[in-house]
Amino acid sequence: MASEITYAEVKFKNESNSLHTYSESPAAPREKPIRDPSKPGSPSLLLTSLMVLLLLLAITFLVAFIIYFQKYSQLLEEKKAAKNIMHNELNCTKSVSPMEDKVWSCCPKDWKLFGSHCYLVLRVSSSASWNKSEENCSRKGAHLVVIQSKEEQDFITGILKNYDSYFIGLWDTGHRQWQWVDQTPYDESVTFWHNGEPSSDNEKCVTVNYRRNIGWGWNDIPCSVEEKSVCQMKKINL
Repeated sequence: MASEITYAEVKFKNESNSLHTYSESPAAPREKPIRDPSKPGSPSLLLTSLMVLLLLLAITFLVAFIIYFQKYSQLLEEKKAAKNIMHNELNCTKSVSPMEDKVWSCCPKDWKLFGSHCYLVLRVSSSASWNKSEENCSRKGAHLVVIQSKEEQDFITGILKNYDSYFIGLWDTGHRQWQWVDQTPYDESVTFWHNGEPSSDNEKCVTVNYRRNIGWGWNDIPCSVEEKSVCQMKKINL
């Protein structure tokens, strides 16, 4: 029996040491998870995407700015050229109206003054389509003539050759809806159509021409036909 007790004591002692040894051993540290930069939600990926987006926006803004600047510079050059043309040489007449602040009413050289506008009949060699004629006037800081009274019609026809036709700034926007190039409202009570005109839905641009035994009047023709033209601009007050 003594040997059995000894064995039991030894067994108990060994279990105690084993428990004590286990309790004193330090806990293994936990490893922190490492994020994969290629997976969605990674801060570095979001930062890279944001930088790329900002770079694209900056490039887009730069391109738009360059295009705008080029167009703005071109517009300034055109205005400057028109101003130089207008002010190279002026023909002026003294104003007698007490209502006007300026003393002199002026037109560029070769232009004719009437009322508040200046008029120019383009050279004989400048026959062109309606659109091209409007471009030619625009280069001079003007537009195709807009006629708003019988007196203006008579003045204009008085400086024209009766064997030619001349484009004016009136055109058909569709379905016989007539429009002046400077957006002046079309007034049917102040028109000078020849008898029987306008005559065709396919003829959308207007000329002023002379008919024997009838006189001057308006005629609608195809816009692609090449004719002479009359330009108009505001007079220059000095």
